[in-house]
Amino acid sequence: MKTREHEPSFDASRARFLRALLAAASAAVAWPATTAKANKSTMLTRPIPRTAEPLPVIGCGTYIGFDVDDAGPDFERLRAVLRALVESGGRVLDSSPMYGRAERVTGALLARDGLAERAFVATKIWTSGRDAGAQQLEASMRLLRKRPLDLVQIHNLLDWRTHLPTLREAQRTGEIRYVGVSHYTPSAYRELEAVLRAERLDFVQINYAMDDREAEERILPLAADRGVAVLVNRPFGGGGLLRRLADRPLPAWSSEIGATSWAQVLLKFTLSHPAVTCVIPGSGNPSHMADNAAAGLGPIPDASFWKERAAQVVG
Repeated sequence: MKTREHEPSFDASRARFLRALLAAASAAVAWPATTAKANKSTMLTRPIPRTAEPLPVIGCGTYIGFDVDDAGPDFERLRAVLRALVESGGRVLDSSPMYGRAERVTGALLARDGLAERAFVATKIWTSGRDAGAQQLEASMRLLRKRPLDLVQIHNLLDWRTHLPTLREAQRTGEIRYVGVSHYTPSAYRELEAVLRAERLDFVQINYAMDDREAEERILPLAADRGVAVLVNRPFGGGGLLRRLADRPLPAWSSEIGATSWAQVLLKFTLSHPAVTCVIPGSGNPSHMADNAAAGLGPIPDASFWKERAAQVVG
């Protein structure tokens, strides 16, 4: 297990990531519709800026869907969700102590099918006080049955000044690999921006969707400039947008980007921003997970593709 002292310097990793962003943007501008077939067998990956580790672009959030008993039909259904993710080339699972039984169930699922080493497991700290934070981190490791944890995020920036030294020490000793912060309300973006500017972080998790685009203004450009990976939650606009679209036929242009469902259209929109590393829609349904994962198998158009089309979808 490498410690941080063996990782690339901030300046070096940032320069490498910015070059990767430029290359991705250049490729996106001229993507042909025929690439849908050529790319359909392998999920796309994007580099974690700090280390250049490739991360599949679609993962799975465990909020609500994984808050079940770790035995019986619900558990077996979630095994199928995990299989759908892994078989599509995905491996990112995002959980939290606030998600009821989700951490315990996620850990049991990974252990049951021997996937703990293969998965990229993220969780959060959401409490106040140094001791409480350290205890919550230890409990997450035990429940998720994974050491080191791949990513631990300070949720909603709660007591972040207290928890950040704890996470940095755990990172130094190899208990966790990456450190980040998260939030899900645009009203907190001013504070989030200040933290991103002041601290060296590996990840930020935010909400970003076709009908929720405030992150485009400052947070996403800042994350790219600072060399911070971005996880996106609520890519369906908190669910409301996807529900509103359910009875509408797909537009003719959806076939140009290899999208066969509204979920895939919305996910491809979110991934069209080159600062986004991975999108983590929550799901406890195997068919929904497979459908979501398919959004990462075909072409991702650049921002210019959506100039008029996004307004048509949302409006």
